[in-house]
Amino acid sequence: MVVLVTGANGQLGQAIQFVAGNYPNIHFVFCSSSDLDITNKENCEFIFNKEKPDFCINAAAYTAVDKAESEPEQAHLINCIGAKNLAEACKNFNAKLIHISTDFVFDGSKNSPYNETDLPNPKGVYGQTKLEGEIAIQEVFDAYFIIRTSWVYSQFGNNFMKTMLRLASERASLSVVSDQIGTPTNAVDLAECLVTIITEHSKLNTEHYGIYNFSNEGQCSWFDFAKKIFEINQVKIDVTPIPTTQFPTPAERPKYSVLDKTKIKTVFGIEIKPWEQSIEIYK
Repeated sequence: MVVLVTGANGQLGQAIQFVAGNYPNIHFVFCSSSDLDITNKENCEFIFNKEKPDFCINAAAYTAVDKAESEPEQAHLINCIGAKNLAEACKNFNAKLIHISTDFVFDGSKNSPYNETDLPNPKGVYGQTKLEGEIAIQEVFDAYFIIRTSWVYSQFGNNFMKTMLRLASERASLSVVSDQIGTPTNAVDLAECLVTIITEHSKLNTEHYGIYNFSNEGQCSWFDFAKKIFEINQVKIDVTPIPTTQFPTPAERPKYSVLDKTKIKTVFGIEIKPWEQSIEIYK
């Protein structure tokens, strides 16, 4: 089986490379943006014709949430047009698409975990372009798995955990938002989930295409997350909880974006670690 992975140099792309050795029966083809520009339709067709993948994991995305507010065209180009190009290439070459989306498609007004049928209502450019990408894929064909995830971090790439550790090395104290609630997702657990979907899909009697949620289990605030990061890395620093109003950003964040994972656990038999456990393993 051939699995083409876009965004190979990004956080999730590196996490997939990290777990790929556990799956000797899968031939992974990792493409960075210089190998495969998903915004270029002809480039997509060329790579698909060359590699003839059975699956494509789209780990390429414009993820700079605040910067997207001032670069809406670039965010749309990568998150929507790029997703559509890959969906069309998958359709033309009879491949299946696994596309990564986000909790930012929701407005955060719920008080209970979001499931896959809840109505999206993004509050910023990033979430809007990710939702547009989901819609574009669904308009092209049916052979897709859209995976919505949240608060992704790992030992790879740029993320909240690395930012906290860097700031802790530069300062004696930090203030972290405590009134936004969600769930950290370790990119390695997400990578394992995506490969499990590929391996389990071939065993199932029905296709089970559609939208799925995945994050680690549990919930916390960014303040709780930061405290845990410092605790397991044995970093001594004063951390103060603050409300979102004291930390204004160009893009508005969902106040609550915990995801319900019942569907993905039921369909694919995926066991999900609590976020506190996963951060201990992959710190």
